[in-house]
Amino acid sequence: MNFKLMLTSVLVLTLSLHSSAQTDNAVQDSLYLEEVEAELPAKVLHAEPLYIDLIRDLGARKGEREWNLGFGLTDNQDFDTYEALIEYEWAPINRLGLEVELPFTFYSPVNGTDDEAVPSNRLESIKVATQWSFFVNDRMATSMAIGYINEFELGSFADFGKPLITGNVYNPFLVVAKRWGSNWHTLVYTGPQVQQHYRTNDWHTTYDINSNLHYMVPGTRNFIGIEFNKTLDHGDFDMTLRPQMRLGIADNLMVGIVAGIPVSRENERFSSFVRLIWEPGAPDTPRKK
Repeated sequence: MNFKLMLTSVLVLTLSLHSSAQTDNAVQDSLYLEEVEAELPAKVLHAEPLYIDLIRDLGARKGEREWNLGFGLTDNQDFDTYEALIEYEWAPINRLGLEVELPFTFYSPVNGTDDEAVPSNRLESIKVATQWSFFVNDRMATSMAIGYINEFELGSFADFGKPLITGNVYNPFLVVAKRWGSNWHTLVYTGPQVQQHYRTNDWHTTYDINSNLHYMVPGTRNFIGIEFNKTLDHGDFDMTLRPQMRLGIADNLMVGIVAGIPVSRENERFSSFVRLIWEPGAPDTPRKK
């Protein structure tokens, strides 16, 4: 009898603790969402993809700003590609985001590849971008934005300045994001990339469709998810799966870790990417403790 009573007490206590933990998570989610979304103007909390990231948060508020450092490695058939980038984004007014990015690429031959067959190291371009959130609905937990990225393409380090700008990439895009409940996030980022080469006056157009699914850990800004990066190039279809996770390591510092798994790319193998995100924080911007 005493054993049955003890077992019953343990079960009741376990269920009580489980219920309490669920309640605590729900309360944390509610408080965090309220912290982010209660300020004016309206803003919906969305999980931002880590590889093809946004210019600024959807529904950005004036004074928000962010520094990014990125480092990546891609295993190709004949050479390895190392990526590095530095990026600054900010919101000068409500719902408008601006960005400047400098992406670097370095190459290393593999499998005895001749140096002549390996591309030259370079600062790829000077990227400037803008993004306007034209629709923010907190009841529907949905946001939409249009934007434009312009890349001034540069020559390799060996030929730097001969000429300085070798081409241009024109990239308008559309973003649609929705949060389902408190933790599940979906987002679609899509648009054409039109590349112009100045020397030959050649034009080349591709179309990107990037879809995302993320789960944000209750009461935090940490998430796990996946990007589906798809490119259409004159009938050729390429897709790379990018499973990823984001971890907060300080109040205003996060790290994102991304793996790249090509599905239908002929020359690219596995890749990895790490993004460090630092938010200096405006005085009137709510911050998760």
